[in-house]
Amino acid sequence: MNRIAWLLLLIALVGFLWVYTSASHTPELDTQAVVTQVRQLNQLATVRYTVQKVIGLREQKQPVGSESILLVMQARVEAGIDLSSLRNQDISRRPDGTLVVRMPPARILNVAVDEKETKVWDRAKTWWTPWVPYSLDLEQRARREGLEAVKIGAVDMGILKDAERNADASIRGLLGLAGVKSVVIIPAGIS
Repeated sequence: MNRIAWLLLLIALVGFLWVYTSASHTPELDTQAVVTQVRQLNQLATVRYTVQKVIGLREQKQPVGSESILLVMQARVEAGIDLSSLRNQDISRRPDGTLVVRMPPARILNVAVDEKETKVWDRAKTWWTPWVPYSLDLEQRARREGLEAVKIGAVDMGILKDAERNADASIRGLLGLAGVKSVVIIPAGIS
């Protein structure tokens, strides 16, 4: 979804919540309506990392020799939360008016290889086996391994924690714009 679509969805949600709360002149919100509106946001990407990894593979040839590849991969990794997985019981209202939101876990939403920055740095086969053809599959395997390494690298760098923290701030801000005075966000995995 592009940024304009996200902005329109956020404006629609804020407008709905603002009209709903101002029409009743009380801070009461229908939590089921909040869940429905927030679900429509679908995936909330809250952080993007650029990760670069070097992947080296070696393949033994039959009957002798080997082929190797060294691939430098750069990719953009987006993480956030999947709001479409919110359930009605994930949003509740306390007697004091505080809105309690149980957030889904942060996860990697997208990994996109930057083809301009991804390059085969070196590709070679043993010099004494010139009749052995280059493997057509070796670069594809290096790319698949590179994507996995990029995901693992982003997680190791803390992308999921950042996504969770940014989603918390986004949801608080959105509900604050709708007139909700007090919000408690319960991260995934905490009961």
